[in-house]
Amino acid sequence: MHKISNFTGQARHGWEKMTPSIGFGMSRPHLPHEIAPTAVKRSYSGPTSMSPVPTTGSSAMNLSFNVPFASNLAGPFVDEVRYASPGAFARWTHPEDVTEGTPNYKLPVHTENVDKLRRLCLQMSEGSGGRIQTNVTSSEPTMQQHLPGRPTKGLVTNVWIHGEEDVVQKLRARSVDMLQRCAIVDVEPGLIMPQPNAVRSEVLSHLDEVASQTKTDVFILSPKQVDVESASFNGNLDSNMENRLRIAIYGDLESSEHARTRVLIMIDQLLGRQVDVLRLELSLYPVVSGRAKRNIKLIESATNTAIYFPPMFPTIYGYTPPGARRPREEIIVTGEHQDGILQAKKRLAELVATAKPFVKDVGITASKIDNILLERLDKIRKIMEANGAFVLLPPLGTQNGVLRVQANDILTVERTVREIMSLAGQFYSASWWITHPDTSQRLPTPNDVRLMLSDVCINSGAEISFEKLNFHINGSDDSVKAAMMIIQGIPFVKKAQSTMRVKVELANEHKEFVSGKKNGKINKIMSQSNVQIVFDGFNEYNFYIDVRGTQYEATKNGLELVEQEMPASISFHVPDQYHKRIIGIGGQHIQRIMKKYSVFVKFSNAMDRGGIGKDDDDIKVDNVICRTPARNAQNLDLVKQEIMDMVEKVDAEFVSEHVVVDRLYHRELIARMPEIEELEKKWNCKITFPGTEQASDVITVSGPEYQVPQAVDEFLGMVPESHDIAFPSSPELSTFLASAEFLDDVLKKLTDQYVVDVVVHEPTTEKIDNKDVKMENLLLKYTRNNAGGLKDAIDYLITHLVAHGLDAATIKGAIPRPKSDSFEDSLPFFDSKLLQQAQPPVVTESPTRSQFCEEGDQRSIFDKLRKPGSISSFSSFLDRRKNGSGSNSPGSLFKHASNNASKASLVSMESRDSGYRNPWNDSGINLADDEHHQNGWGSVGSRPATSASFSTTFESKFPFGASNGSGASHPMIPGLGGDITPKNAASSVDVRAAAAAAAAAAAAASTSSSASGYPAPIGPPR
Repeated sequence: MHKISNFTGQARHGWEKMTPSIGFGMSRPHLPHEIAPTAVKRSYSGPTSMSPVPTTGSSAMNLSFNVPFASNLAGPFVDEVRYASPGAFARWTHPEDVTEGTPNYKLPVHTENVDKLRRLCLQMSEGSGGRIQTNVTSSEPTMQQHLPGRPTKGLVTNVWIHGEEDVVQKLRARSVDMLQRCAIVDVEPGLIMPQPNAVRSEVLSHLDEVASQTKTDVFILSPKQVDVESASFNGNLDSNMENRLRIAIYGDLESSEHARTRVLIMIDQLLGRQVDVLRLELSLYPVVSGRAKRNIKLIESATNTAIYFPPMFPTIYGYTPPGARRPREEIIVTGEHQDGILQAKKRLAELVATAKPFVKDVGITASKIDNILLERLDKIRKIMEANGAFVLLPPLGTQNGVLRVQANDILTVERTVREIMSLAGQFYSASWWITHPDTSQRLPTPNDVRLMLSDVCINSGAEISFEKLNFHINGSDDSVKAAMMIIQGIPFVKKAQSTMRVKVELANEHKEFVSGKKNGKINKIMSQSNVQIVFDGFNEYNFYIDVRGTQYEATKNGLELVEQEMPASISFHVPDQYHKRIIGIGGQHIQRIMKKYSVFVKFSNAMDRGGIGKDDDDIKVDNVICRTPARNAQNLDLVKQEIMDMVEKVDAEFVSEHVVVDRLYHRELIARMPEIEELEKKWNCKITFPGTEQASDVITVSGPEYQVPQAVDEFLGMVPESHDIAFPSSPELSTFLASAEFLDDVLKKLTDQYVVDVVVHEPTTEKIDNKDVKMENLLLKYTRNNAGGLKDAIDYLITHLVAHGLDAATIKGAIPRPKSDSFEDSLPFFDSKLLQQAQPPVVTESPTRSQFCEEGDQRSIFDKLRKPGSISSFSSFLDRRKNGSGSNSPGSLFKHASNNASKASLVSMESRDSGYRNPWNDSGINLADDEHHQNGWGSVGSRPATSASFSTTFESKFPFGASNGSGASHPMIPGLGGDITPKNAASSVDVRAAAAAAAAAAAAASTSSSASGYPAPIGPPR
């Protein structure tokens, strides 16, 4: 391990001598699968020159701050509760005599937290011997101005402390309680309920134990109610993921995470998996995991295990419920066999042995650390996970202004530090000195000060201290400005002469950007608004912009003008092979764009990011940044669009899409990691699985906008789905289901046309209206990417069954059509020639085509598409046409393509078959901004049957009864979306004409490109 000291990332500073650091020890393991824990050094000796808070002598002060109780967090609905841990139901539900519409902050758990805080403050006041005075106020904000990021309604709890400064700061840390959270774990009903409405007794006893050890409240809730019409329209109807029970865990942040992990381990044990524990130093977790936990997923794939990490911020809020058990350095590994667990532990030990982390301490304002802990902790977690770095934050309220960053290489440390320092710039600090009070105004009494500070804090959200007629304000930018607006309305402040100062933190690299040439921008602002602006150095990363004035309005206007000159930026990814062409000879192309939009554009290549062959993920990092003053921020998107127009659609516009797959089936997908890696290389995309301990169903697919839909389609082809239908049997139906006509005609057409396989099960007997009825059961199997054709496949199957005596109203599992939102049904009531009447549908034997025939020569291009509702059918069809005749395809084919593809992707499909496309002249089709990044991929997936056998040769360290036979698979119903085909030929002619015009314009532009100084057309990457 090496320690980095005072490194700014520039070559002129050089590297200091790297010496091993004792704080984050790297002890070799004694056994190949056991990793010895080492202590984390928590004492910091930062440079005194970087201390952001000057030391002052002890004096009486008033401090007012809001306690972040989650008073708006609602409890579960009473009708959905199937089980509650002892005392949980009474805490999280309203009493029966409470009227409907009572706000959430009146729940017993929230009122109990406020009462507990009042008792704590009273105890601190009585124990100080009169040196400390405290008061707790709870009320709703009355200020009408909306502050972004803060709830407009709800109860706010404020604490006021009066006493000596050093004592007040110590008591502040004790009075901050934990944020209440709710964590949800979905579980299939058959796993914990062998019989309807009867939860297994060992599950209930284990949940009681989890609630007792973690001091949380645990509920088992019924599945969410799904609206039939909206679910059918969105493709979520009758899905097993919607039928899963929910285990809700209420508690503070750390306790709820510990409880969620224990519930997940319980589910693994119910599935027959074995459990083992591994101890590892907390600071090495992100370093070992790698970026986006890539290393952990590779280990899980190779060993067929699941690895659970503990929370990354233990005791960060300085609060632990009495009696709570919180193991901080335990990594839990579950697997089907002990050999796989031992292999996973051995690989983790190898990663630790090869890790050579670098460490760096960074100074930051203590008040901003508290703000980051309270409002940006999730962002810190994402930064750690994305960079594979560990960030050691001081506990809340300790007034420690140093944080530590640890990562495997220097560039990752620097990138992590800069991202954290950018978060610090989102918080302001302000001071308001009353220099000459008005003699006609009465000065505030101690009681007036208490009421005044509490009112300002509750309505603004900022933290305020008051001493010797001086206000000191800390908080987010909006809260600080709101607090100053309220203070200037106080009578004794309004009539007094005051001096005020606002400090804005910004990165050092932006100093010249804000000041302008020869401080021209700053001088202009000072002359316009009558304020003084000073640049004050803070540390090696950031500096302060100090705006000072004597009038509130002048200071406010000066601050607004400074904010308008602060940089607004946008970053995105462009493959390195396009950079030289975009920049142009001597930079003429990019200079033209920069001058046109008044935006600065900077490119970085692989060498700037640490050289070629660093990390695979570096290929997808943002390597183009556009920066402009905030007043010109509207041009950023225009610059990005013009740059992306110079890039082939196959590489342009990196986006991310979320795919929902049952989290337990993630293990089956991770086991096929080689196939996924081939898929990633094929489509130039990245597939990221969530952490195992997060209990999330969401998988992220990121890559070029044109490639992502096709990558998602192929990835969903790896996710199996199933759907059951049942109907009363009859002799005619039984004969038909066993006939050659059904096997050779109906089933073959379902497989060829809809890509749906049908399995006929043995008939069963069910009681209907107290009568034994023989039921036929059919199981439909398909993959998620073909879910769009399930409804049509069922309709086609039912059509043949009805012809042999089936009553369609008795079918269980039929999917209703979504209710149409068109107005065509009402048009016949209007006798007007201006309104075009809908054409009557043509009755054919195909549910998806108006003309259906078996001869291949007479089939249209739409009949050649193998998979209804699938993207890959379109892409494969295009590939055949491109490699064959090369003729242009009708534009109407892409106008109403699968709803899985965005408009930008469909335009890309058109343009790539035009033979030649000049990158400097795009198709000219305007795309809606809100449709670029949000696509629906269908809903859910099922997982195959999982073995429930529990090995008896291994002694589990989590003694929970796991041996059962209820691990069977339950069929899941996919997202449904019908085929969408072109409706009229006129649009096809229009699009074809537009495509011809665009090709002509492209040819004309290509002949003059050399004269205008543009380079040759950019071809596809090689």
